[in-house]
Amino acid sequence: MKPVQSTYTELLDSIGSAIEVARQNAVKAVNTELVKANWEIGRHIVEYEQHGEERAEYGSNLLATLSKDLRQRYGKGFGRRNILDMRRFYLAYQKWQAVPAKLSWTHLVTLLGISDDTARKFYEKQAVLENWGYRELERQINSSLFERLALSKDKKGVLQLAEKGHIVTDSTEAIKDPYILDFLKLPQSHRVTEKALEQKIIDNLQMFLLELGKGFTFVGRQYKISLRNRHFYIDLVFYHRILKCFVLIDLKIKQVEHNDIGQMNLYLNYFKSEENVVDDNEPIGIILSAEKDEVLVEYATGGISNKIFVSKYQLYLPDKKELQQKVQAIMQKEG
Repeated sequence: MKPVQSTYTELLDSIGSAIEVARQNAVKAVNTELVKANWEIGRHIVEYEQHGEERAEYGSNLLATLSKDLRQRYGKGFGRRNILDMRRFYLAYQKWQAVPAKLSWTHLVTLLGISDDTARKFYEKQAVLENWGYRELERQINSSLFERLALSKDKKGVLQLAEKGHIVTDSTEAIKDPYILDFLKLPQSHRVTEKALEQKIIDNLQMFLLELGKGFTFVGRQYKISLRNRHFYIDLVFYHRILKCFVLIDLKIKQVEHNDIGQMNLYLNYFKSEENVVDDNEPIGIILSAEKDEVLVEYATGGISNKIFVSKYQLYLPDKKELQQKVQAIMQKEG
């Protein structure tokens, strides 16, 4: 039986935990009430319009008048831009039950900036699934995550992305191509060594994990494996909690060659034999390169039973319009 008298430190920690939980719950409650109030304001504006009154477009007299009068009565937070966002919010979620409860008003305003309904629904689901902060949400939108994932799917797959989000169930679902490493802030023309690229990734590990996706945990860099008197070093090693497997990443600043694929195959065989424990699945290898020859990769990986993927990395944000056009072409296909 635990002694009745506890230490002062335990008392202080217990009180601190209670305060933190209460504060977190208070923040959630305030956010829910704020979102609900903004939804109600949007509803009132739309219903006012539907009774034949002025349409509340940005710059209209209605918005200007509402903004002025609400600020006089209730203070800040009712600028014309904010009022328009509330109206757009209601139009996007005309049933209160459809509003994602876990997202803040800042998240929702960010989502309202996405004109395509399918893309917006995807980011909404993914923000909840991966518990993104609003800055993480903005980063994924800017890096065209939806379009990058959608390009590897058919029409049905794209619609499933919007309905359920990106749920990783096998190794192919965990891989992106390309990976966007704009957060490293390296100019496209800048010549960088593989060692320097690795260091930049380590320095920005949180952002790199965000780009990799949900489930990745960092294990180590320059992971040493030894075969008799020969030593090899794997650039980056992760473990995927959902797939229950190691993920080995080799960085290449130039085009991938066939011997790079052979080397990765060696690493994977070693991990299967020496590092995996009873519940681990087969490891995955990703060769992350500046360039890749699709035909060479196809022939070099043919017949290999290990899961080896070659993906490009980009140091700049992709052309979003071009990607959107490609996704639209997928959606316009029959079936």
